[in-house]
Amino acid sequence: MVLTDTREKIKSMEIRGAGRIARAAVEALADHAETLDVPDIGRFREEMESAAQYLVGTRPTAVSLPNAVHLVMGAMVGEDSIVGARAAIRERADEFISSSRNAVERIAKIGARHIRDGDTVLTHCNSEAALSCIIEASREGKNITVFATEVRPRNQGLVTIRVLNDAGIKTNFIVDSAVRSFINEVDLVITGADAVAVNGAVVNKIGTAQIALAAHEARTSFLVAAETYKFAPRTILGEMIEIEERPAGEVLPPGIAGGLPHVTVRNPAFDVTPAEYVDLIVTEAGAIPPQMAYIIIRDYLHWEIQEFRGEFKMDHHD
Repeated sequence: MVLTDTREKIKSMEIRGAGRIARAAVEALADHAETLDVPDIGRFREEMESAAQYLVGTRPTAVSLPNAVHLVMGAMVGEDSIVGARAAIRERADEFISSSRNAVERIAKIGARHIRDGDTVLTHCNSEAALSCIIEASREGKNITVFATEVRPRNQGLVTIRVLNDAGIKTNFIVDSAVRSFINEVDLVITGADAVAVNGAVVNKIGTAQIALAAHEARTSFLVAAETYKFAPRTILGEMIEIEERPAGEVLPPGIAGGLPHVTVRNPAFDVTPAEYVDLIVTEAGAIPPQMAYIIIRDYLHWEIQEFRGEFKMDHHD
């Protein structure tokens, strides 16, 4: 079943990266709608709402997932037949997938403007949006050097350095804990984001906040590249973004952990970088200061306050 297969791939991080997760989820929703065999539109909505919640529960920190699912589920509003609802969901899913990919291209163009010829750029984790800015700057003929972190414990940095290498960009590969040792050689830090709160705080791969702190101390600019669908609407109501904690086995093999009964492994996948450590957030809508995050939520995501508490319970207009 496509829905279950996609959920497991997202949960196990076989599918990873906020944009890829969102695109996979809406594609799975559209496929599920096309194969759903139920007697009436009421039951169809119930099953689709259940499927939406099923997918959203896989990675609690990546708000691209509920934002994308919310957008696609909204296509059912006003539809009074299963045929109409299926077609609307498929159309909305295809629109999201296309706009998501176009967003990265737009971010690349905007972000590259902030990278100067001769700059040394540091990036952390494997962000499609952040890497697009770096690669675009190189394509424009700017001579740049990159520092890329290892990104423990999942080693996403290995993916990053392969991408940079294939793009012909000179890259230094460093362990996460070496960032402060090299930060004074860096002109600009650019990372991705898994979520952006209404106050401009950025949730990203664990280690990002320490890099932002080192950059702040060194007076090095810190940019975040994030599609608008990574902004977190529910933070308007004061809701905290849940930080996913992953299995201990990613950090310490069970065979070793079993011999250490007094040791508990803590493995948060993300951390929170305060808005005051972020200079700009580069989105497909433009580069904004973090204090303008609310404008993105209001004008680009179109969430209504009443929707925050009943996320996928649509006003059906029957």
